[in-house]
Amino acid sequence: QVHLVESGGGLVQAGGSLRISCTASERTVRDYAMGWFRQAPGKEREFVATINWTGGSTYYADFAKGRFTISRDNFKNIMYLEMNNLKPEDTALYYCAARTNPQASGVASQYDYWGQGTQVTVSS
Repeated sequence: QVHLVESGGGLVQAGGSLRISCTASERTVRDYAMGWFRQAPGKEREFVATINWTGGSTYYADFAKGRFTISRDNFKNIMYLEMNNLKPEDTALYYCAARTNPQASGVASQYDYWGQGTQVTVSS
């Protein structure tokens, strides 16, 4: 069983930056693809970014391209999401997820483990 814990969320002004992290409890996550998803109040959970097991392949939702960067440190069992030029519409609960398949995926149903989420709020 892999436990994922997100951290680093908070309140930031529009145009600002924030880096959120996801720490995994087990080293086995090094062999897993991971991803970030988000859910705003009253909306469906949506894909943000995903990264394969080596970190060599990444994919982003259109709204994240050019502003967000996903990365991972397999020695520390941590995944990151660097977010720049944040907008009020980025306000959401951000979840990290891991799947036992090593290939990156933007499909939430393909993930096996989920964290509890970290809140990101962007003020205008």
